[in-house]
Amino acid sequence: MNKQFYILPLLACLISVQSFSRKALPEVKEISNKGKVYAFWGWNRGWYSNSDIHFSGNNYDFTLNDVQAKDRQSPFSLGLYLNPGTITIPQTNFRLGYFINDKYDISFGVDHMKYVMVQDQNTQITGDINDGTNYDGSYTNDDIFLTGNFLKYEHTDGLNYLNVEITRNDNILKMLKVNVNPEKFQLDLLFGAGIGALMPKSNVTLWNNQRHDDFHFAGYGIGAKTGLNATFFKHFFIRTEYKIGFINMPDIRTSPDPSDKASQHFTFRQWNLNFGVAFKLFN
Repeated sequence: MNKQFYILPLLACLISVQSFSRKALPEVKEISNKGKVYAFWGWNRGWYSNSDIHFSGNNYDFTLNDVQAKDRQSPFSLGLYLNPGTITIPQTNFRLGYFINDKYDISFGVDHMKYVMVQDQNTQITGDINDGTNYDGSYTNDDIFLTGNFLKYEHTDGLNYLNVEITRNDNILKMLKVNVNPEKFQLDLLFGAGIGALMPKSNVTLWNNQRHDDFHFAGYGIGAKTGLNATFFKHFFIRTEYKIGFINMPDIRTSPDPSDKASQHFTFRQWNLNFGVAFKLFN
């Protein structure tokens, strides 16, 4: 039998199946982000550049050079991380945002980081101390070993960065032309930048001075971020972010005496894992 009798019906079947498939797969509508409100809670890890820390008071004025510091994330436990009475003890993130259009949102948040000077490190000191201590003297890049008797220096309750961010959201699946119902799953690529104020609650003990442990606006910060946001069933999402930024704090309180101050600036890196909800405020 002529092969065309087999080929032609087969082609007709393929065309019919293809046409049926196109009709069987309804066109997935896009979800508009404009008017959407979101909120999330999560946790962070931080890394800090070395920094010079300048201390001044009535009887001293000196700088410690290239001081090392690290974060202090609490070990994970359900009782600590999910208990309403203790959820602010770990390093946390909170953010509330609003989509001004389909791609851009503006948000306000608090990055509750922790900054801990590495104890018992070698560094250099320059300046003068005349405060009736064992450390009195004049120094010019002299070596010093930072024991707890000389200095304890932490922003552990914490290095609180109150900031406003603007973020661009791009639907990766749409860009790749992957036909997934956005009402069930959506994956967004994030790029953003922000600026804000630092309100640390610093724990500083300089030799025998009484420590100061109150919230205080100490300076400002700027930052940029990238990340991924996975949304499930339109309302629930998991977000991971990587931030870099710069912090400048010229007015850090170190004792109850307002004349006792410290200043420093440094860069930071931060990795965040957040869980949130989103809903339409306006259509």
